[in-house]
Amino acid sequence: MLKEIPEGVFKPKPTGSEKKSDATTRAAQQIIDAERREREAKTERLRLARLTKEVDEAAQPAPAKRKAARAPGTSRR
Repeated sequence: MLKEIPEGVFKPKPTGSEKKSDATTRAAQQIIDAERREREAKTERLRLARLTKEVDEAAQPAPAKRKAARAPGTSRR
């Protein structure tokens, strides 16, 4: 009969450099995740501002276009 082997018995222990590398990787990942969340929040805020501006502009009537004035001294040909 086989006895059940406890989990983690044959798992190698990380070396000091592996521990430091893992800590660095975790810290970098936390920074990257925080920047991503900030970027997504900013994008959403700007998107909402743009949509609000577009709605406001659509609600206002467009101003009548005026003809461009000719520069003095030019003539029509």
